[in-house]
Amino acid sequence: MSENGLQFVQQIINGLTLGSIYALIAIGYTMVYGIIGMINFAHGEIYMISAYVGLIVITGLSMMGIEYMPVVLIITLTMAMLITSAYGWSVERVAYRPLRGSPRLVPLISAIGMSIFLQNYVQLAQGARNIALPPLISGGWRFGDAAGFQVYLSYMQVMIALATTAAMVGLTLFIGRSRLGRACRACSEDRGMANLLGIDTDRVIALTFVIGAALAAVAGVLVGLYYGVVNPFMGFIAGLKAFTAAVLGGIGSVPGAMLGGIVLGLTESFTSAYLSTEYKDVVSFGLLVLILLFRPTGLLGKPDVEKV
Repeated sequence: MSENGLQFVQQIINGLTLGSIYALIAIGYTMVYGIIGMINFAHGEIYMISAYVGLIVITGLSMMGIEYMPVVLIITLTMAMLITSAYGWSVERVAYRPLRGSPRLVPLISAIGMSIFLQNYVQLAQGARNIALPPLISGGWRFGDAAGFQVYLSYMQVMIALATTAAMVGLTLFIGRSRLGRACRACSEDRGMANLLGIDTDRVIALTFVIGAALAAVAGVLVGLYYGVVNPFMGFIAGLKAFTAAVLGGIGSVPGAMLGGIVLGLTESFTSAYLSTEYKDVVSFGLLVLILLFRPTGLLGKPDVEKV
């Protein structure tokens, strides 16, 4: 394969890695919107908190002398998912549930306030500086001529792809086959009717926030390990990009969130490689505007049907 072909393959790998991260975060946005019709703007900060939880757990395990990588990774992901799920549940109870019957603008402002609160809370607790995350998984595979350009596939990129695939498959099976998953779909179709049929809609909505936070936790830990640094502001940009991915794929559609994340990740990767890193956001949001001009509901979104 020519050098240009190898560079193209490398950008596909980088784009799929970035897109997988966006997809994991975007699912939290799209699930909440699909059930209660609101955007959880504090979701990016939940992702950021999970990265800090991963940092603390890994550091603590290292001080205890536990350094076997699979054990450290499993414990870190488990703790991050449990703690950030509690944060997601708390955000729903504090910022959304008391305002459930209010005009849509009120819980939106409440969610933005919660986002600012969590960001400043982490700054006060951990400081505003970048903190290096201890390397847990290093190395990878190289393909191509050693004297020319080589395609590099790191172990962390494979880990991110596997974790994302497992999370997507698990979520799909949960929504499609479990009793609580059917309750989620019923609330998404008609929350009022689901309530009349005996479904505890408050419990379903809280579960949606918990699931979204758990998936964001996986993304936060893996991104911290991939880039090796965390800071209190990492959630804002990632949350904005994930929200863009959710809208691009069709807000309210879980497969759309996955597709939107992958498309956005590939777009940013190819723009950075073949144009300039400075233009990646311009091209990404330009693509969003272009798609919404022709498909206002996103790639896989469906138009809202007014219920009478």
